[in-house]
Amino acid sequence: MTIRPWHADAWTRLQARRERDAMPHALLLAGPAGLGKRDFLAAFVGGLLCQRPSAGVACGTCRSCQLLAAGTHPDQVALSFGLRKDGVTRSEIVVDQVRDLSQRLSMASQFGGWQVVTIDPADAMNTAAANALLKTLEEPTPSTLLVLVADQPARLPATIRSRCQRIDFLVPSREVALDWLRAEGVQDAPAALEAAGGNPGMARAWATDGALKQRGEVRHDLKALAAGRGDAMEVVKRWQAADPSRYLWFAAQAVTDELRARTSGKPVPLDSQLDDEALDGWYGKANRARDALRGPLRVDLILIELLAAWR
Repeated sequence: MTIRPWHADAWTRLQARRERDAMPHALLLAGPAGLGKRDFLAAFVGGLLCQRPSAGVACGTCRSCQLLAAGTHPDQVALSFGLRKDGVTRSEIVVDQVRDLSQRLSMASQFGGWQVVTIDPADAMNTAAANALLKTLEEPTPSTLLVLVADQPARLPATIRSRCQRIDFLVPSREVALDWLRAEGVQDAPAALEAAGGNPGMARAWATDGALKQRGEVRHDLKALAAGRGDAMEVVKRWQAADPSRYLWFAAQAVTDELRARTSGKPVPLDSQLDDEALDGWYGKANRARDALRGPLRVDLILIELLAAWR
């Protein structure tokens, strides 16, 4: 698996620690979705468990690599959303999963090397699960590595974050991102990158699934509603039926552009009747609405409340 250009420093530092036999017992891979944290994780775990790695890169052919590719490696445990008793996928990682993990780690490695546990998304652990994980973090077993992956690391308790070696994945420079996007064959890379707020992974995904068109729709919807035109309920239905989280991202981005245009004297894109303070407040509401989508509230009610504040 290819390491992305903006991963190079983190990869080099981690491999140096491995060569010095100074690996931490827990890592936290933190940063926005789209920056390749999970690709980085797969490449690192593959090299760690490989029987014939080269410079930390898995050979891809040994027995360990074959088992890992099949998802049946006995020394790799992946913890994510489990199923409820009724067969529905949970929206959080629960305490029973972490307790089962602790029992699993009490057994020795079957390959005689590392045991690797990945928890993804770690920021979806509920309070009880996070508290149960603390004991494992405080009393690590030898040759065991726990890797937590979080798009929103602030959701994790400070007690968890402080016990992990943190690797932050940051948005790369525009030049680096554009070079990578063009190498990936993305058409109109500058427009895609702007829509994704500089996030190259998100830009690559959105360039191929109609996201740029959706971005224009959001701006059109907000402008129409600001002018007293359009039907807010129709907008809610459309946003909900597509990808409400993405539409809220575009809405917040559009408001940022509106504020910047006001300060620069350029034509404003939305013609909002809200003053700067209210517009800034609405930006915060849009971001909180994205967070609320992960909870039990109905999506349509979240969107209705937000658009009511816009009008």
